[in-house]
Amino acid sequence: MYVARDWQDYELIDTGNGEKLERWGDVILRRPDPQIIWPIEKENGMWREVHAHYHRSSSGGGQWDMKKSLPDRWSISYDQLKFHIRPTNFKHTGLFPEQAANWRWMMDKISAAKRPIKVLNLFAYTGGATVAAAFAGAEVVHVDAAKGMVQWAKENLQLTGIGDRPVRFITDDVFKFVQREQRRGNRYDAIIMDPPSYGRGPGGEMWKLETSLYPFVESCMSILSEQPLFMLINSYTTGISPTVLHNILSMTAGRRFGGQISCGELGLPITVSGLHLPCGILGRWES
Repeated sequence: MYVARDWQDYELIDTGNGEKLERWGDVILRRPDPQIIWPIEKENGMWREVHAHYHRSSSGGGQWDMKKSLPDRWSISYDQLKFHIRPTNFKHTGLFPEQAANWRWMMDKISAAKRPIKVLNLFAYTGGATVAAAFAGAEVVHVDAAKGMVQWAKENLQLTGIGDRPVRFITDDVFKFVQREQRRGNRYDAIIMDPPSYGRGPGGEMWKLETSLYPFVESCMSILSEQPLFMLINSYTTGISPTVLHNILSMTAGRRFGGQISCGELGLPITVSGLHLPCGILGRWES
């Protein structure tokens, strides 16, 4: 398991009964997590003193129960990276803290390369990986179909104090963008992707990770440079094993460029129990 251990502004305090108790800076949130199928050992103290509690609805979705006054948004830091946090209607906060394990890895890879590195971040959300790669000195192209998420990513870059770095923010369908980059002959030294389980393109095209991921990764081979540095695939799709990502990377980047592949679960340490919460999977190819 790749555990994001070195947070100071974020803490997974406790877990149980399908919920997690988290500290985001000075704010305590209580949110659902379907993988937490064990009980809460002691539901007292901070469990009852939260700022906000997200309740799932039996009909789908859910809503926040605000227990204390909260700002519209606030910021937290990871090392020298900074991010805006805001509780959204879908229980999320705009940041997946377990991804810090990937940020640290990619920053080390980019810094150690000792050459200009161009990174493509696909399904890029609010730009955690974009900020990390840019901070490490890479040129970054950030692509996401949601205009609001792209704006959030721009603000995270500014908040970190690196708004002058060479980052292009593009609001576009990821698949069509990759196709255009193929035709234009543009190349990247690293590709990051966090594809959804399901989705639809602007023309109604159906994306289903089980059937679409391999051909999409294969199509990305044509936009890698002659000396690529790494490729990173994240997945939060239930039922997909890390070995699946290993096999896909072996049949694409590994077959073409050699290199090394590592895969596994992402996780967060739980303060009270000393256990770890699994938070999706990753597959890394590196030269």
